[in-house]
Amino acid sequence: MGVDYYKILQVDRNAKDDDLKKAYRKLAMKWHPDKNPNSKKDAEAKFKTISEAYDVLSDPQKRAVYDQYGEEGLKGQVPPTGAGGFSGMSSDGGSTTFRFNPRNADDIFSEFFGFSSPFGGMGDMGGSRGGQFPRSVFGEDIFSQFRGASGGEGSASMPPRKAAAIERTLPCSLEDLYKGTTKKMKISRDAADATGRPTTVEEILTIEIKPGWKKGTKITFPEKGNEQRGVIPSDLVFIIDEKPHAVFKRDGNDLVVTQKVSLAEALTGYTAQITTLDGRNLTIPVNSVISPTYEEVVKGEGMPIPKEPSKKGNLRVKFNIKFPTRLISEQKTGMKRLLSSS
Repeated sequence: MGVDYYKILQVDRNAKDDDLKKAYRKLAMKWHPDKNPNSKKDAEAKFKTISEAYDVLSDPQKRAVYDQYGEEGLKGQVPPTGAGGFSGMSSDGGSTTFRFNPRNADDIFSEFFGFSSPFGGMGDMGGSRGGQFPRSVFGEDIFSQFRGASGGEGSASMPPRKAAAIERTLPCSLEDLYKGTTKKMKISRDAADATGRPTTVEEILTIEIKPGWKKGTKITFPEKGNEQRGVIPSDLVFIIDEKPHAVFKRDGNDLVVTQKVSLAEALTGYTAQITTLDGRNLTIPVNSVISPTYEEVVKGEGMPIPKEPSKKGNLRVKFNIKFPTRLISEQKTGMKRLLSSS
């Protein structure tokens, strides 16, 4: 068969597309000429052979010809009529022969690692176009990720850089966070159309606010940032913020409300009327003496608990006692008599 492309890529004859990609990534990084400055010529030859093997085995038609006729079938013998990826010529016997033109090794490499032009100075590797990879990209800091490239999982691919996440505050009313709601956000981002030309895409994102969510909760939309060549788009992150409420304050899963009461009500009894965040009216009789630090606790009328929305925290009623600014002598005498006898 001549050159054994399966052996070159270190895969078996039943290798699937993912197996081929993994093998190519590993070997291309290991034998890249820039990775082997002390044996550049040998590395160039090896790199070119690895690329040619991947080019053939990753193309179903070329692979079918190779499996049936071997390397000779690709480079001059008679493959099945209509096999794709070959340029036809006429020969003396009137039969049709085909000439296999392997793709540029640099082009294959750039497909995998996200660069539009190959590394310059690679000798005669199928006609380098002389493009230059920046040293900051192809320095040892990147190649160090592949020290174990000759074996083992996790060494076979170099992840492209991902743009930093974009974070935006999402203000929500306490009612929104109590009941849960759906918010729609219109975004506009840079993208590429089917032909690769830059365009602007407008999209409406739907954000499901769950009952009980707290300030600081993050909702992530993966890769909804601007598209750039060779860079994974950034994630778009919305961070819940809580708008101030006119009646309630939130304390974890509890709701706190403060009622104004007179000194007489504090001492003799008071009934609180409170409208909940979902519009119900609560009547809360307070039979205890209300001191300045007293709280009336109503269980299960606080905020929903996010992991168990059927359960809620507590409603805590605090009191602001209005003391009289002055008392006349008869009031003072009466108060003394009442309080001393109690």
